[in-house]
Amino acid sequence: MNQTKNQPLVRASELSQYGFCHRAWWLGTVRGLHPANQETLAQGAHLHRRHANSVRTALRWRYVGLVMLGAGSFLLIIAVVFSIFS
Repeated sequence: MNQTKNQPLVRASELSQYGFCHRAWWLGTVRGLHPANQETLAQGAHLHRRHANSVRTALRWRYVGLVMLGAGSFLLIIAVVFSIFS
């Protein structure tokens, strides 16, 4: 743990870890123990990143679909208005 003027420095990641599991924070920060399954944790982090990318892609396609729906609705309204007045 870093010290600044004899005050412990608390990182945001530590607050997050404490909020998730205070026991894991205590074991890692105070006792200096870290999980032995680093490979499994790394694989889980990779899967989370891949899922986040999939979610971002889905949200982009949703936006494109909504824009196309709006444009199609606008064109339909214009076609109906012109057919009424012609």
